[in-house]
Amino acid sequence: MGNLKIKPVKRLEGKIKVPGDKSISHRAVMIGALAEGKTEVEGFLNAEDCLNTVRAFQSMGIKIEGMGSERLSIFGQGLSGLSEPGDILDVGNSGTTMRLLLGILAGQNFSAIITGDDSLRQRPMKRVTEPLKEMGALISGPDQGNLAPLTIRGGNLKPINYHCPIPSAQVKSAILLAGLYAEGETSVTEPAKSRDHTERMLKLFGAEVAVDGLRVSVRGKPKLTGQSLTVPGDISSASFIMVAAGMIPGSRVTITDVGINPTRKEILKTLETIGVKISLSQVRENLVEPMADITVEGNELQPIDLDSEVIARIIDEIPAIAVAATVAKGRSQIRGASELRVKETDRLRALATNLTKLGARVEEGEDGLIIQGGRHLIGTEVDSFGDHRMAMAMAVAGLVAEGETTVTNTDCINTSFPKFMDTLERIAVY
Repeated sequence: MGNLKIKPVKRLEGKIKVPGDKSISHRAVMIGALAEGKTEVEGFLNAEDCLNTVRAFQSMGIKIEGMGSERLSIFGQGLSGLSEPGDILDVGNSGTTMRLLLGILAGQNFSAIITGDDSLRQRPMKRVTEPLKEMGALISGPDQGNLAPLTIRGGNLKPINYHCPIPSAQVKSAILLAGLYAEGETSVTEPAKSRDHTERMLKLFGAEVAVDGLRVSVRGKPKLTGQSLTVPGDISSASFIMVAAGMIPGSRVTITDVGINPTRKEILKTLETIGVKISLSQVRENLVEPMADITVEGNELQPIDLDSEVIARIIDEIPAIAVAATVAKGRSQIRGASELRVKETDRLRALATNLTKLGARVEEGEDGLIIQGGRHLIGTEVDSFGDHRMAMAMAVAGLVAEGETTVTNTDCINTSFPKFMDTLERIAVY
């Protein structure tokens, strides 16, 4: 279990690149495996979560070259080309892998068992398994199929028109991927729009996808064809750098080739709302996933009030935003964020615990936090709780805390941003 020791900085300045988008990297492997022919992926996130997706498909007979690099070649075998795995599929800490893979396994004419680490086995899966059962998959596991390890027997799926109770790209994606194996049209309607990476990528590979407001549908039994694609930098990973630079006046950092998908850009608007200076350059909109260079300048920050509608679009960035709120001049409120309690850790509880240790005034509510900003943070020992985003958020807090901050249990950062500390060091001015 590694520890990080963070010292305060005067400012951050320079130009950097962040790792490839985690969500897009997962989907490139999955949909590439279901396509016919070779798929070339540039900018793949070579981190533990995405490597677990690669291993899962290799276990089902898919040849994938370039393991351990940012360039993958995936030799897809078509929708019916997967073979029954000879062992349990262990996806580690990756909730995205488990939930989306359940959708694919639902369409296979074989049985499989899928599990993960201690943390993932405590995260709810019924939100995915229930609609997949409705489509015809047979799924069993602890807590009536809510917890892994899960046993799934697929095949003979029927299409459904599913109304999702929460906006969730993982739920939507699992159903759409299962819908590839059902005759006719499968649709998902959400209460608010979630990330659309799956829809975009399915279209690229040749699936018939229709988007009508909050309703997305896919027609089953398409012929998917291998493609070449570039994965942009992960805006969620970039958010930690953006917050770090944005809350230290005098900082100026440019992050190159970052994905600016419209369903992920809310973090930019949120940071501008609290006073961070942000500008875009080298904007490339004519891609499957648009990207740009993002320049962030530090400033004195203002408090913010976030509700559930916005939270759905910045759920992964909340740990970073909470840190920014501690230095803002006034009272910030985060509401409608109960989904944070079922991430890699209970992020609301972890944020309240860690930020309070650092000297912030934080009140934990049932579905959010109230943070009284403007207090001086004092370096101390805080815990990642095994959560990569918590570890990075606390490292960012340490940059503005007096004295040294120690973040414990930080090996988890490798799931999404393996060179996070090296990147921070390159732009730190002490």
